[in-house]
Amino acid sequence: MNIKFILLLVSIFTLVSCNNEYELKLETPKQLSKNGKFTVKVTEKNNKPIDSVLYSLNGKKSSTKNTFDLSNERLGKHTISAIVFYGKKNKKLTNTIIKLSPNKPTVYSYEIVNEYPHDANAFTQGLEYHNGFLYESTGQYKESSLRKVALETGKVLKKINLEAKYFAEGMTIKNDKIYQLTWQSNEGFIYNLKDFKFEKSFGYGKSREGWGLTHNSTHLIKTDGTERMWFLNPETLKEERFIETYSNKRKVDKLNELEYINGEIYANVWQKNIILIVNPKNGAIDGILDLNGLQQKAGQRGQDNVLNGIAYDKEKNRLFVTGKRWNTLFEIKAIKKQ
Repeated sequence: MNIKFILLLVSIFTLVSCNNEYELKLETPKQLSKNGKFTVKVTEKNNKPIDSVLYSLNGKKSSTKNTFDLSNERLGKHTISAIVFYGKKNKKLTNTIIKLSPNKPTVYSYEIVNEYPHDANAFTQGLEYHNGFLYESTGQYKESSLRKVALETGKVLKKINLEAKYFAEGMTIKNDKIYQLTWQSNEGFIYNLKDFKFEKSFGYGKSREGWGLTHNSTHLIKTDGTERMWFLNPETLKEERFIETYSNKRKVDKLNELEYINGEIYANVWQKNIILIVNPKNGAIDGILDLNGLQQKAGQRGQDNVLNGIAYDKEKNRLFVTGKRWNTLFEIKAIKKQ
């Protein structure tokens, strides 16, 4: 067979094959802020016919065709998928939409109300005020501990040390039990509040690591070093849902120590001297508490020994903060910046 004829057949076959290939695209908005409603569509570059499209949002099939509404959903990443049917074929397309907070955070400065002694060797990872005393979880391998501390003097009244293999992280108190996290061991501990007697351990689920821990009336709330806050069933310790922490511009990750105060979550950010005030329903950053200056006042500098420790006295409306190896625990009052 003539070589030119063979090459011609190959060219024709390649051209036909290329013409039969569909170039599909799922068109969605990249971000949403003020309005949670949006539409999506599938297009084909060369206007080839599409038989049908089946859309879904976060794995749930849409009953409204290509129109969606995230107005009442959490902030952060949401997945839009489309299964496109054409001829005897089908193809799945997927995009991610970021839902941002519709509002700019309120920024606060602070006023120091009181100063109390704090153990300058304590690498503070978790802090809570309960019935007149501070309870503290300290980190670092071979140094991790759980403590009961006198507020006025900083004296350690009760202390247990963790095994050297554990790096302790956040802690909280609920129903006369102390819940304490470890960093990368995928393990948390439960103790009796009265005598610190160990009761049992629990594992993590989808959350990557153990960072901060607090609670509301129904759930434990846990951070894992990302932008996510996980809501755990306090009985089963299972992760039942999560929120993602976003401002009106971007996500904020490396969320660390937590405190639940008057219906909002206060969150340290690792290596930052700020506290975020987060809406627990959707993850919106409603406020930013700027605490720059306290680290130096507590005798520390650098990125390691930063702010990390939030405690709240609900009865007297007192907010306490400290940091890793800080020599002072501060009682502060937030002041809205003009």
